[in-house]
Amino acid sequence: MNQNNYYSIKSTIELKFNNSQIRDISYNSFLPEFNKVKTKRSKIKMAKENNSLIFYIESTDITAFRASISNIIGFGEIIDNTLKLCE
Repeated sequence: MNQNNYYSIKSTIELKFNNSQIRDISYNSFLPEFNKVKTKRSKIKMAKENNSLIFYIESTDITAFRASISNIIGFGEIIDNTLKLCE
């Protein structure tokens, strides 16, 4: 991260799914958007683990961190709403 800042922020977000099939569909759905969100101020890594998607966030400032969190939350809301429609 940027050496000019006095700190960096690291966080992990885990989205848990009922099964690995829904996790994989969600992962593949987010992948095109995920490739667009890379910036110099914030990095997001995404991994599949068991029935979860794990997002690792590292940001150089609070504003960039908040934007990364908002992006992941927005993605989670889309998945949640889509799953509700499929019920």
